[in-house]
Amino acid sequence: MSTNRFRYNTATTLDGYLADVHNSLDWLFVQTFDEAGPMSMNAFLADIGAIVMGSTTYRWLLEHEISADSPWPYTQPCFVFTHRDLEPVADTVHIVAGTPADLRERIVAAAGDRDIWVVGGGDLAAQFAAADMLDEVTVSIAPVTLGAGAPLFPRPFDLELTEIARNGDFACLRYRVVGPRKPADSAGETA
Repeated sequence: MSTNRFRYNTATTLDGYLADVHNSLDWLFVQTFDEAGPMSMNAFLADIGAIVMGSTTYRWLLEHEISADSPWPYTQPCFVFTHRDLEPVADTVHIVAGTPADLRERIVAAAGDRDIWVVGGGDLAAQFAAADMLDEVTVSIAPVTLGAGAPLFPRPFDLELTEIARNGDFACLRYRVVGPRKPADSAGETA
């Protein structure tokens, strides 16, 4: 049995959106965050052996973070889940189709004895959770609301809070994934 943990780590707005309706993250980059502070990405990445992300996240990185002066930022193997015809921009990028369960063994093997970072988006993280392949959710909540956009986690799941910290403008929360949320028994509900 694998000891790797699948960990969804992201930032969100107070009303639970990863990006606005135009896929913009401009709300994120105006917030203060201490890279040496609690729940920082540098500390998190030290435990990561493989990365998974959806095509929207991958294309956002290509459009906003990758250039001649700024190559692909990750050395870990990265699996991009998509049905689109995308090209890998680095030897460590693998464009894949299928479900998280279909690719579990390949991802775990690539991670070695380290954890897997489920970058996002929220729907991909929820697919991993539905496949019983999400152990932890770490979310840094920014003091801003968008009203609409890409949701943090668009499926009903129960989580257990395990850690709270403040880092700059962010409330940082870590949760253990308990499992799918069971619908209420309508016979036992009261008005």
